[in-house]
Order: sequence, then structure tokens, then C-alpha cells
Amino acid sequence: MSHIDYYFTVLSPYAYLAGLQLEEIAAKHGASITYKPLDIMALFPRTGGAKPSERHPIRMEYRAMELPRQARKRKMPLNFKPAHWPTNAAPASYAIIAAQNAGGGDLGALTHAILRASWVEEKDIAEDEVVQACLKEAGFDPSLTFSGLLTGAETYAKNLEEAVNAGVFGSPFYVLDDGAKFWGQDRLDDLDAHLSGTL
Repeated sequence: MSHIDYYFTVLSPYAYLAGLQLEEIAAKHGASITYKPLDIMALFPRTGGAKPSERHPIRMEYRAMELPRQARKRKMPLNFKPAHWPTNAAPASYAIIAAQNAGGGDLGALTHAILRASWVEEKDIAEDEVVQACLKEAGFDPSLTFSGLLTGAETYAKNLEEAVNAGVFGSPFYVLDDGAKFWGQDRLDDLDAHLSGTL
């Protein structure tokens, strides 16, 4: 059975645009997923990237065209300039880590709910009540926002180091146990084909 390490930030519009396609692909092929939320702003300078605020205007102009285009392509709503972005990604990331450790709910649904809260619903995912609502929606105990904070912080930092060592440089990023890597929601079809043995 294949395994996928899913590296992402809850701040990523492209992780939002991935929807639940990763989970559908994993289910199709009987693959397992480990969700690894990380500090993308710390990842960028360590892997040759730049924070959005530090990117050349030409790159940001293209981003302003590409994101709405990808949203239309996937028929998904998207607020290109959400009210609460960027925000502190740690609380939501810790909640995903705690939920993964606790089990009992739908981790893909939780991750997507958090991303949707930011990129569609104009909510601040740094606020406990927003994250708790997402936890409840996905079948987890909302009180997970108050438990496992130390473990969450340690795992969040560990995920960053593992990402660098695995050759991850953006979000979403998928690393398979056979060494194959795929960057971006627009490479999920390639990931599917790889697991099918056709690519």
C-alpha cells in the first residue's frame, strides 16, 4: 500500500483549490496520508523561495491572474484577497496535528474546512472558535484546540525540518514513499497516474 506525506500550509490558496482530490485519489488506490502542516514563511527562505510580500511585482501580477483562473477551472469560490490573510497559521495547524493524533473524524474534511474558512468565508483561522467549528464539522472534538499544544508545536517544527530534508519547497506538496514528488494542486492528476502505474 502506498503512503503519501502531504506537506502544506493552512495559508495556501493552492492547498484550498486542491479540494478533496488528494483524499479521493488515496481512497481509489488504497493509499494512506499523513498530513504535515508547516510554517511556509520559514520554508521559503530555506529552499530558495520568497514570501509573497517580498516577491517581484511581476510574479504577484501573474499570481493575481492565475489564482482566479484556477478557481474558475475547478468551479470553486475564492476570495482572492481574503479579509484575514495572512494570519497566524499555528492554531489551525496545531488543531490538524491534534486531530490526526486523536483520530475519529475526517482529516481531509477538517483541512479543507479550515482552508475554506479563510479563502471563502472571510474568517480568521487564528481564532479558536473558527477552528473549533471546523473540528466539529469534520467529526472531531472541538476541545482539541486546547489539548496537545506542546505536541502540536513540536510536530509543526518537526514537519518543517522533514519538509526541507524531503526536498519540499511549496504548498501543497506531495511526497510518496517510493520517492516520487508532486508540487501543486495542478499535479494531482499526475499523482493519480503515478499510483496507477501509467506515469
